[in-house]
Amino acid sequence: MKHLFFYLLLFNVFSITAQEVQNQTNDTTRILKPVYIISKQQSPERMPETKDNILFSGKKNEVLKLSNINGNLTNNNAREIFARIPGVTVWENEGSGLQINVGVRGLSPNRSWELNTRQNGIDISADVFGYPEAYYNPPLEAVETIQMIRGGASLQFGPQFGGMLNYVLKREKEQPFTFETQNTVGSYGLLSSFNAIGGKYKKWSYYFYNHSRSAKGWRENNRFESRNTHAFIEYRFSEKTKISAEYTNSDYEMQQPGGLTDAQFKANSRQSNRERNWFGVPWNIFSVNFDTKVNANFDVNIKAFGLIGERNSVGFTSAANVEDVINTTTNQYSNRRLDSDEYKNLGVENRNIYRYQLGKTKQNLAFGARLYQAKTNRFQNANGSTDTNFNMSPEGRYQKDLQFTTKNIALFAENQFKITDKFSITPGIRYEHITSTADGRIDIAEGKDVNFDQQTRVRNKPLLGVGFEYKWKQTNLYANVSQAFRPVLFSDLTPGVIVDVIDPNLKDASGYNADFGYRGIYKGFLNFDVGLFYLSYNNRVGGLTQFINNNDPTQGTYLFRTNLGETRNKGIESFFDLNITKMVGIEKPYGNLDIFASMSFIDSRYVDFTTSSLSKTNLAGNRVENAPRYIHNFGLSWGNTNFSATVQYKISGRIFTDANNTVAPSTNAQTGILDGYEIMDFSSEYKFLKHYNVRSGVNNLLNKDYATRRAGGYPGPGILPGEGRTFYISIGAKF
Repeated sequence: MKHLFFYLLLFNVFSITAQEVQNQTNDTTRILKPVYIISKQQSPERMPETKDNILFSGKKNEVLKLSNINGNLTNNNAREIFARIPGVTVWENEGSGLQINVGVRGLSPNRSWELNTRQNGIDISADVFGYPEAYYNPPLEAVETIQMIRGGASLQFGPQFGGMLNYVLKREKEQPFTFETQNTVGSYGLLSSFNAIGGKYKKWSYYFYNHSRSAKGWRENNRFESRNTHAFIEYRFSEKTKISAEYTNSDYEMQQPGGLTDAQFKANSRQSNRERNWFGVPWNIFSVNFDTKVNANFDVNIKAFGLIGERNSVGFTSAANVEDVINTTTNQYSNRRLDSDEYKNLGVENRNIYRYQLGKTKQNLAFGARLYQAKTNRFQNANGSTDTNFNMSPEGRYQKDLQFTTKNIALFAENQFKITDKFSITPGIRYEHITSTADGRIDIAEGKDVNFDQQTRVRNKPLLGVGFEYKWKQTNLYANVSQAFRPVLFSDLTPGVIVDVIDPNLKDASGYNADFGYRGIYKGFLNFDVGLFYLSYNNRVGGLTQFINNNDPTQGTYLFRTNLGETRNKGIESFFDLNITKMVGIEKPYGNLDIFASMSFIDSRYVDFTTSSLSKTNLAGNRVENAPRYIHNFGLSWGNTNFSATVQYKISGRIFTDANNTVAPSTNAQTGILDGYEIMDFSSEYKFLKHYNVRSGVNNLLNKDYATRRAGGYPGPGILPGEGRTFYISIGAKF
């Protein structure tokens, strides 16, 4: 494998001089005969300068067209799907794929909370500012494209450090009626069925799907059931004006096997000592979308949207080294811990593109506004039942009963100044006004309520940025610098759900992202993007290992969450996809053979920070927790008219799991270094009789033992194993 890595790296180095056009994939494939085209080698694509009233000029962006990618879409296998985007870290809690955990450039992947996560341009996280975790993501069998914009997204989408991640759902744009079905079986009781209808008739368009999935799970005590239903309808008043509405309802229940100690993981990574831990998320997303072209130069979009959801968990939440056993006196288990959140969010977002003439060149101005309100009712730490099933009935009151409200007004503008036809500069500004309030009960002591006095925080934050782009022949150079911001709301200031201890003096985080790169397509057979990045993150919130009693390591540890000073993440991101048969001119009789390499080197370190009085240690030079030094994905694909297959190989470096860079694992397995891992996946698709397909694959082909994270709370605590070897086979049709 080391030799393979060397040769692929050598290939990347020599390929840097190649040239390409931005966003020409579709044009390239259309001029060829479809019988010879398997366009998988051209993913990811890139956005044009403007699309959907959004400016992409000068921003690092990728678009994954899922129909062009072989992978396990049924189980939302993020490791396979995001392999073609360099620098993406994936956390794998379990194999259901019900929650996609991805981060970029060394940022935490925890429920994608460093990204502005959207579906069809609509926020899907619990609270964009106060609790930006994405408990829901759409089933990838229903997704047409995945769009990712790095830190340069902060001006048009919000101040998140990671950028914007948008799942764009399928739509039928031509036929009056279509029916699609995909039905899958697989290892450990996997059953999945995706069914959709859609069409376009006169001025009306519609699309409806239902996706149901269940499995027993690779690990013990890891069964789940999931259902996702979506409805979309659109009416076109004219070629210039249309209105649409959509609604998504999702609900899943998952048994959580919990974390393991390092010794348990080494002995048997499939084992579980938690049969009473459950997690459930009912989720509702709705929106109304209005588009109009005021004139040839002015386009307007308005989205009104909302979210109603819950996060429900019940379980025995002690550390992994504490057994959940029946009490010999009562002949019952102990009471489980019960936690529940309720989310109600509403918002309106306006985006506009105005094209105007400056001299002889047409310029583009993107501007808009956003109104947003999020309400969270948080109920924590009630005595649950002694049962083993998913029972959310509390015995008595919740210890915590808190209410959080976030109100946000944002204005933004970016202007693409085209100095020449080849060179453009895009400066921009975003202004955020955020008001957050919190009150309620923080505890119950001796039968009396301990109230959390109502508090209000108001923030006014301007963000600046500028992008550059230069087109040279069929390639372009791009650069961008944009500020980012992450407020600390009161939801961050209350104690963690299980083990973590929170510093009550947390401060807001701020910083910026910078990109510089070169991308394109060379002669239709080489797709590439090579770039440098730099991310400054001030007052970053993270975890410090502290001893429970008098600095005595034998008494156990806990994570103290506090501001950890400034971190700087810098590195190289590169992607290359070479269509070998097209390069040598033999694709017509032999199909398409292509090889891709997605490589990133990340140096993520603390700059200078002295920890609190608990431990006078300077963290300068320490590596940021959960940030691997490298993430590499290599793939080989072959396909012709009817058949395609892909082998992918992922290599990820080791990570520290706390800011102290603790090497030896703690007794409760919540801190300690995690080794790097190498995972191989295989997937294929066979199309026949025009309308039918058979998809199959094997994940973790070599059956490697590995883990991507340690948890201090849900869904652990402890070390969380990745899945071993699993397979699936799927039969589908579209009429």
